[in-house]
Amino acid sequence: MSESRHKFMNKILDNKVVLLFVILCIGAIYASGNPLTFVSAELFTRIGRNGFMVLALLIPVLAGMGLNFGITIGAIAAQIAVFWVVYWGFKGIEGFLLGVLMATPIAILFGWMVGRLFNKMKGAEMIAGMVLGYFADGLYQLFFLYVIGGIIPVDSPRLIIPGGIGVKNTIDLADNIKYSLDTVSMLTIIEILFFITIAVLVIRMGYNLIKKTGASIVKDIILIALAGAVYAATFVPQMEAFLATDRLLLLHAVLIGIASWTLIQIWRIVNNKLILKKEDFNIKQPIAAIIAMAIAFGLTYVKPVEEILMYVYIPVTTYLCIVALCVFNNMLLKTRLGQNMRTVGQSRVVANAAGINVDRTRIIAMILSTVLACWGQLIYLQNIGTFSTYGAHTQVAQFTIAALLVGGASVQKATNKQAIIGVILFHTLFIVAPQAGKQLFNNAQLGEYFRVFVAYGVIAVSLAMHAWKTTIKPAVKDGKPKATTSKA
Repeated sequence: MSESRHKFMNKILDNKVVLLFVILCIGAIYASGNPLTFVSAELFTRIGRNGFMVLALLIPVLAGMGLNFGITIGAIAAQIAVFWVVYWGFKGIEGFLLGVLMATPIAILFGWMVGRLFNKMKGAEMIAGMVLGYFADGLYQLFFLYVIGGIIPVDSPRLIIPGGIGVKNTIDLADNIKYSLDTVSMLTIIEILFFITIAVLVIRMGYNLIKKTGASIVKDIILIALAGAVYAATFVPQMEAFLATDRLLLLHAVLIGIASWTLIQIWRIVNNKLILKKEDFNIKQPIAAIIAMAIAFGLTYVKPVEEILMYVYIPVTTYLCIVALCVFNNMLLKTRLGQNMRTVGQSRVVANAAGINVDRTRIIAMILSTVLACWGQLIYLQNIGTFSTYGAHTQVAQFTIAALLVGGASVQKATNKQAIIGVILFHTLFIVAPQAGKQLFNNAQLGEYFRVFVAYGVIAVSLAMHAWKTTIKPAVKDGKPKATTSKA
């Protein structure tokens, strides 16, 4: 009993930051007096708007490069592309995809340059990234204040400052890419996934037949048939009407998630116990998951929970992008590149001894993070609907890193779960803090100051703890203490 209690206490101490912010959020919600339906609707909007960007921070942490303050440079790449998309007059999802197409190579170049710089500054990547962000911001402002209009001729009274040189402070995206990703319907997503699936399976079947690999095509034929059945179901009038919308009621999303996860667990039991007949398969885990899903389904009938689920709508495509990035992060860990990144993150000396090209691995990690940050900023801008030319990127690093740390992550370790929890807690505090400050102190500005203090405070504490952990207690040699550090 004492051992289990000890483990429980250790778990609480390991998650003390998360518990602290849970208490803060509950207290702030109560003090603000805002209804839970309002807080939930705002929160899910902010998760869709900021979740992708926070998840983009995980790869550099995995590779031992710490918190990527240079993520600002990825946001700059996105904003350069957004300006030209607006100037050329592209709209909707076509404009958004053009922005992705233009911004990605710029982000790759920026990521490569940052990675090269960080390889020259091993052990000081975070401070280098912070300074580099300010330097890049200076070049960015020079480009938008002077180069555009001054050197590159741009004739657009809507975008250019009167006088013909420099871009205006704010650009309205309402007529271009506002909600361009959020408004993609579920039916369109299914159609795209269907044709991609068919193309991949047909190419794989053709490759196996031409190369005579001996791989069975029966599985591919079954998958094609299943994909065709799913696509055919979209032509049923009731199903088509449901899928034609771009927003999904949170209740429906929860029920779909519960049903899907339950079916996956049932398939695990059937596949491992009845088909493969694995004697070492632990059946308790899927059964526990099924019970948890049953409890979750029961909670949907609780009145306060039901009110929230019936009030909130989520943009399906945006959330699918976040889920896809979570899956990508998990799959990356299973690849050779992901294992190399993990090894480099744990010890560069061991990685070198194992024949891993440390510098190359770190550059790839930085390129991936910069590209993902670029896409995250595009998602943010299309959702917010307004492009603050000189301010949209300035606090990207601080707020995303703060959100990650609030979720329980550290300089050395970060996971998808910590990122999502951090986004939820950090932005809940952002939503309710001003109103809580108004109710408690009759001054909403105090709430604004508090949440900015939180953002910088958690970063400062995390960096201080990181510096403390990287210093080992003095070792005693020949009766005299000898200071050592954990990094070479």
